[in-house]
Amino acid sequence: MTSPTISQKGIARFFFPLLLNVQLMGVSHSIINAVLARQEAFVTALAGFSVAMVLHLFLASPSYQNHTVTIAMVRGRRSLRGVVVFVLLVATYVSVMLGLVAFSPLGTFVLRTLLGVEPAVAREARGVLGLLVFLPFFTGFRGLAQGLVIQSRRTSLVSFATGIRIGALLLFLLLGDRWFSGARIGAFALLSCVGVETVVIGLFAWRVHLPASGEDEKGAMGVWRYAFPLSYSSCLQQTIPLLINAVISRLPDGTLALAAFGVLRGFIFLVSGPMRNLQQVFLTLAKSRADFDVIKAFLWKTGGGMALIMVLIAFPLNGAVLGKIIGLNADMRHYLVLPMAFCALHPLLYGGTNLLRGFFAGAHRTPLLGLSTIIKTLYMVAWWGILSLVPMPVPGIAMAVFLLISSELVEFAFLRRQRNQFLAEGGLVPIRG
Repeated sequence: MTSPTISQKGIARFFFPLLLNVQLMGVSHSIINAVLARQEAFVTALAGFSVAMVLHLFLASPSYQNHTVTIAMVRGRRSLRGVVVFVLLVATYVSVMLGLVAFSPLGTFVLRTLLGVEPAVAREARGVLGLLVFLPFFTGFRGLAQGLVIQSRRTSLVSFATGIRIGALLLFLLLGDRWFSGARIGAFALLSCVGVETVVIGLFAWRVHLPASGEDEKGAMGVWRYAFPLSYSSCLQQTIPLLINAVISRLPDGTLALAAFGVLRGFIFLVSGPMRNLQQVFLTLAKSRADFDVIKAFLWKTGGGMALIMVLIAFPLNGAVLGKIIGLNADMRHYLVLPMAFCALHPLLYGGTNLLRGFFAGAHRTPLLGLSTIIKTLYMVAWWGILSLVPMPVPGIAMAVFLLISSELVEFAFLRRQRNQFLAEGGLVPIRG
C-alpha cells in the first residue's frame, strides 16, 4: 500500500477557491430567483424560469464537461486545438437546439405535451430560452478556460472571475428590469453576466503556459473519443430534473411544485454544486491510489458541512433566508421546510458520485460513466411511467425531492461497485505525476 502524496490541507487550498466559485454561481441563481419572486405574477415567473433553466441545462449539458476534458487532454497546442474544435461543435449544436425550442413548434410540443406545463408558464419559458440562444458559446469557452487555469493550480482565479460575474449580474438585473418583464429579466441578466465572466477567465487562461508533460498529444478525433461519453453522460444527468418537472407538473399542485422546485434547486446548487469539483481534485492532485482515501475523508468533512447548512436554512434560518432574502410568503416557506431538510443528504451523495467519476475519468474509462448515467435515467423513466399511471396523493415538492435523492443513490451505488470490481481485477489508474 503506497503512502498518500496529498494532505487535507493541500486539498483544501486547491478545492476551496473552486467551492467559492460554485457558491458564487449558486448565489447568482438565488439572486435571480429573489428578483423574480418580487414580480407581480411571481409564481408564473419563477415556474417559467425554473422550467427554462432545466431545459437549458439538459440541452447545454454536453458542454459542461469542458473543464474536465481540458484538464485530462490538453498537453500542448495540438491537443488544445482539438479541444477548441470540440467546444465549437458542441456549442453550435446546443445553440441550434435552444433556438428550435424557443422559436419553433418543437417548443410547444416539449413544454405543453411532454412536460405538461400551463400555457402561461410555457410562454415565460420560451421567452427565457430565446434570450439564451448564444449562452452555450460563453459557457463552452468558459469551461475550456477554467480547465486551463485549474490545470495550472491557480484555482483562485476561477473564483475571482465568478465574483466579477456577481457584480455584473446585479447591474444587468437593474437594466433588465427596464427592458424586459417576468422571467426574461433573469435570462437577460444571466446571459450578460456569464459573457463578462467568460471574457475575464479567458484573459487569465491566455496567460497560463500550456503543460509540457512529454505525453502523447491527442488530436481532434482523440479528444472526441474521450469526451463524447462524458458529454452524453452529462446530457443524461440533466434528464433527471427534466423528468422530475414532467412528473410534478401533472400533480394537483403542479405550478406551485414547479416554482418551489426551482427555488430548492437554487439552494441545492449552492450546497451540492461545489462537490462536483472533486472530479478536478482527483484528476489534478492524485498521484497514488492512497490519495483516493485522503480525498474521500475530505469529502465527508466538506459534504457534512454543506448538509448542515441545508438543515439550518430549512429550520432556524427559514424566515430569514427564504422569507426576507428570497421573498417567499409563509405558505411557500412551509411547503418547502421538510423537503429542504431531506436534501441535506444530497451533497454527500453527489460528492461521492463525483469522486468516483473523477476516478474513472482518470482511468480513461469514460464509457463506464456514460453507462452509469443511462442506468440512472432508466430508473427515472420507470418512475415517470409508474406515476403517470398511478398518481400518488403526495405534495409535488416531496415527490421531486424523493426522486432527486434516490436517483443519485442509484448512480453512486453502481459506480462504487464498479470501482471495487475494477481494483479487485488489478486495474490501475494512470495518474499524472
